[in-house]
Amino acid sequence: MTELVFIGLGLNDDKGITLKGLEETQSADAVFMETYTSRMPDFNMERFEAECGKKVQLITRRDLEEDSGKVVLQAAKAGKAVFLVPGDPFIATTHVTLRIDAEKMGIKTRIVHGISIVSAIVSLSGLHNYKFGKTVTVPFPDNFSETPYNVIAQNRKLGLHTLCLLDLRAAEDRYLSIKDALKQLQLVEEKKKLEAVTPVTVAVGIARAGSSKPTLKAGFVKDLVDWNFGEPPFSLIIPGDLHFMEIDALIAFAGAPGEFRRLAK
Repeated sequence: MTELVFIGLGLNDDKGITLKGLEETQSADAVFMETYTSRMPDFNMERFEAECGKKVQLITRRDLEEDSGKVVLQAAKAGKAVFLVPGDPFIATTHVTLRIDAEKMGIKTRIVHGISIVSAIVSLSGLHNYKFGKTVTVPFPDNFSETPYNVIAQNRKLGLHTLCLLDLRAAEDRYLSIKDALKQLQLVEEKKKLEAVTPVTVAVGIARAGSSKPTLKAGFVKDLVDWNFGEPPFSLIIPGDLHFMEIDALIAFAGAPGEFRRLAK
């Protein structure tokens, strides 16, 4: 049997994989894992390999993008290959090409889902899932783009929340901070003046979602730029219209100031 199984690892450590995902890994002929799309702070490779009974081969961005994932596809043509991905395998589109190529080669593909940042931030913050609009990634300043600001402005015009994923370069151990992301967005605000990300705009910063000690803080942008969120990974939410229950949740779970209550719509 030739097949390629994409398995989500969850958000923080080697214990975040589902039982189904672990079983699939234990029965694989070859196991691969990528670590460049997200940081898993407490992942212990030695412990994970002992648990699944397999040697895990780490895959780089170059292996997938420049070499078209040949090493993974060759293993899948020879037997059952597992590809371990932080979070849920296809919340981002990074690995869709690999799956398409496998299917074109006659290799069966399957997915074992994992905990995603998309669901985790909803659970942590208490914001309503159905009120989130388009998600966007805020890049590092050396790859500056106005797109994140434009998406936030469009979402807010519709009263929708925006999940901002913050850029990372795992190979360089670099992670865009919430402070720097907000500063970039404010630079575009100064130019476009759409009142999408002003000093008094509501924002929610999240660090280490999925861990036993995540940090969650809601406040105005002017306050969050100086807040210490600790270690990465980081995410940012720019809310749209807030229901009174969402405000109660932000006050209870994210330390939002009581003056948020006047923002209910």
